[in-house]
Amino acid sequence: MLAVVGKTLRGARDGPGGQAKLIAVFDHAEGLALAQVEVSGGDELAAFTAVLDTVPDLRDLVVTADALHCQRAHANYLHDRGAHYLFTVKSNQPTLRTALARLPWAQVTGLRERHVGHGRAESRSIKVIDLAGAPEAGLFPHGARAIKVVRQRRVTGHASPSVETVYAITSLDHRDADPRLLAAWIRSHWTIENCLHWVRDVTEGEDQSRVRTGHGPQVMAALRNTAINIIRLRGGTNIAAAHRDFSYRPADVLDALADA
Repeated sequence: MLAVVGKTLRGARDGPGGQAKLIAVFDHAEGLALAQVEVSGGDELAAFTAVLDTVPDLRDLVVTADALHCQRAHANYLHDRGAHYLFTVKSNQPTLRTALARLPWAQVTGLRERHVGHGRAESRSIKVIDLAGAPEAGLFPHGARAIKVVRQRRVTGHASPSVETVYAITSLDHRDADPRLLAAWIRSHWTIENCLHWVRDVTEGEDQSRVRTGHGPQVMAALRNTAINIIRLRGGTNIAAAHRDFSYRPADVLDALADA
């Protein structure tokens, strides 16, 4: 299970002086960044295939991506490489989103999950409709099922909850993944902001880095990914604490590199 995610390096600049961007392939299960390339000329869509080209074999893997990458070309690319997709659908695909929103969701039994903690209560419901034989199936290449997720969050001290409805489309049919598994994968993609980006920004201080031009920011981002990967491969879950431990015992860094 892989995710393709883009990230802006806020303190870095590319050749023309714009903000530098990177796109990475992230392993959902292991919490590891597997590959990363620079977004050339600000074209993150072109970088989607460029970064996945660095992964030798995509057969039978599921690739998740946000709405920007819900593109027909991307769906065909993954299909040609033997992979499946799970894409969020938003306003950049207006015809598809409208069609998904008009599906008979009220007739579908959904799953609901509820989580309470950290000063908020959050519930998520997911409904899935098989598109086989439906007109909507022709709106997006290899689309097998449509997904509707409703997220409701109530923060302690706030009277009204926030409600968000998200639609998605996948090439996985009912034999490949049930609704509960699809819900877990969608939720996992949303957590990447915390698993990778937040750690790099806050713990690793990426946004405050003074390495800002040329290939320096990309190299430093790769080194940060490597450090995070090594810590997680060693079973570490608290990246900041692991950095402190390494600072107390520098020789352990060499052992970690040798074991990686």
